[in-house]
Formats: sequence, structure tokens, C-alpha cells
Amino acid sequence: MAEEPPGTWFGFGFCGFGQVPGSGRGCQVHNPEPLQAGVDIGHVTAGWSYTAFVTRGGRLELSGSASGAAGGCRDAWASEGLLVVLHARPGLGALLQAWAPGSALRGEPLWTQNVVLEAQGEDDPGGEAQAGRLPLLPCARAYVSPRPPFYRPLAPELRVRQLKLGAEHALLLDTAGQVFSWGGGRHGQLGHGTLEAELEPRPLEALQGLAMAEVAAGGWHSVCVSETGDIYIWGWNESGQLALPTRSLAEDGETAAKEGTGLNADGSQAKRMARAEDGAPAPFIAVQPFPALLDLPLGSDAIKASCGSRHTAVVTRTGDLYTWGWGKYGQLGHGDTSSWDRPRRVEYFVDKQLQVKAITCGPWNTYVYAVEKGKS
Repeated sequence: MAEEPPGTWFGFGFCGFGQVPGSGRGCQVHNPEPLQAGVDIGHVTAGWSYTAFVTRGGRLELSGSASGAAGGCRDAWASEGLLVVLHARPGLGALLQAWAPGSALRGEPLWTQNVVLEAQGEDDPGGEAQAGRLPLLPCARAYVSPRPPFYRPLAPELRVRQLKLGAEHALLLDTAGQVFSWGGGRHGQLGHGTLEAELEPRPLEALQGLAMAEVAAGGWHSVCVSETGDIYIWGWNESGQLALPTRSLAEDGETAAKEGTGLNADGSQAKRMARAEDGAPAPFIAVQPFPALLDLPLGSDAIKASCGSRHTAVVTRTGDLYTWGWGKYGQLGHGDTSSWDRPRRVEYFVDKQLQVKAITCGPWNTYVYAVEKGKS
């Protein structure tokens, strides 16, 4: 008898250009919906106007403002300015191609380079569903930027495990669990306690001695998850994406984070006013320029994180998904367009007895890989 499918990818949020999971009900999906390609997807990557997914068999599919398909794909990375595709070539390493999304997979690419592949490992398209490694190149000595120069080498002394790009900044996690950041810092997204830019990777002094397992870069905010399951978050909080009180939500009568609304201990909705420890109304925070420890409801440990333009998503060790921040297009998955300035559990996966295993956010949408509980 054939084995039970390992799991399914779901999507929710903005789909105004027809990108998956567009269900024909307008430009937004408020609740998680299974992606059309079903269980064959290895990982998903999304720009603002299009989505790309790579199947376990190595097929790349595009939907939205960019369309098309190609075989022999090992990895892909989508941004609004650039689509990067890593093609496997047996016995010849791999071919890296960068395309303008509007002309993706047709005609001549903007840039092409031969790269050397590592041994079969975590980025094998036949492996477990997860985020791809791009924009970090397989050699881990360079990365791809959505703006010229596309190929950007890294210092040889940096032993890179993970690299993520925000709108104006970059985060790097090395093999020892240390976090580095560089690029624009005007919203505190670099985590060095200032709003200054950094031209070269600089270690985050506030996290020295704390081994990190995961980093995630939003539009102008940053998240990392420690090896013990703690979450550290910093940068811009305009829409509550840092899970800190924000004025814009308090002044917006349509948001769920307004006065009189809160969450129970498990992240479900309750009626409450956000207050500081001394009982006074909590102060509004627009920018947090250095890492702050964030506690999830019920003291849950985190294992994965991803960031959209102004929203944040975290997966716990028990397979729950928490989201918060900007929710105008349903990208938080709570069945509405409310924004939240505190973590809230996505009840869809709890109700369906699904355990979340992987998460990746586009700027205005969210994609989740989940398996039936007891089958992971």
C-alpha cells in the first residue's frame, strides 16, 4: 500500500495578482487554504505580486504576475525585483540564473553563473518540505542581491549557516549560532541599538553568548530563534510586528488590538486592555533598535520563524502557529483582516488536528506546511 502523503502546503493573505492560493474570491484569502499543487511541493517563496514553488521532483511553478514552469530546479528565491533559480546539472554542478520577474523563464536571464554544489543535504529538493537556502549560494561564500551587483561575496572567515534579506538589510547566522547584520538601519532593524547603516556584516553584541538556530528578516524588522526556543525581535513596530504596543493599532478602530481587546493565555481572543506591569496603559513603541526577548503564550518554545513586510509568524515545538502584525489582507490567518500587536495562535490548524512544520512569508501573505498530528 502506498504511504500516506507526508503533509500539505497552505496559503493565506494577498493574492491580488492571481497567485496561489487565489480561490477566486477577490484579492485576499483570510483562512488557510491548501495550495493547488498539493503535497508535492518542497518549498515556497513569494514576492509581492507572484509566488514560486519548487516540487520535490525539481519542477518550478510560478503564479501571479509572473507565470511559467521549468524542470531541473533545485532551489528558487522570489523577490519583487528578481527571481533567482538554481538549476541542477548532474555531473556539472549547478547553474544559477537571475530573471526580472516579468520575463522569468523566457528569453535571456539578467545574470547567469555556474556554482559548485555541496553534498546532498538539507536543500535536496527530494527532502522534507522547508524553506530554500537561496539567496545564500550553495558554496555559502556569497549571496544574491535583488539589486546590482547581483553576486555579492562574503568574507571568507564567515562560516555561514543561513542568510535572509529584508527590504533594506541582511541577517546572517553563522555555524556557531552568532548573528550578524548589515545594510540600512533607519528603523532599528540591524539590532545594534542605533538607526545607523552598516556596510559590512557586524555581530549583534546584545546576543553574544546566546546560540541562535534561525533568523528571519521582514521588511524592516528582524527575528531570531535561539537553540533553546527563545524568540528575539527588533526593528520597526509600525503595525505591531514586534508584538509590542503600537499607536497605529490603538488609533485604528478596525484592528483587533484596540483598547478592550486581548488574548487568553493560549493566544485565543479575549477582552482586555494592554497595560504595563505597574497597571498603567502600556507605552507605544515605534522602533526597537536592539533585540528584545518575546514570550509566546503558554511559554511555548519556538523552532521556526518567518517575516513578511509587516507581519511575523512563528512555529512552536509542538507544531502550533502564531502570527501577529499587519493583517489587512488576511495574512495572519485568523479569518479576518485585523492586525494584532501580540502573538495569536492560528486556530485553523488546531481545529484540523494539523501540526505545522514549516513557514515562509511573502510580503503580504503566508505559506505553511502542516502534517496530520501523529504522522510527522
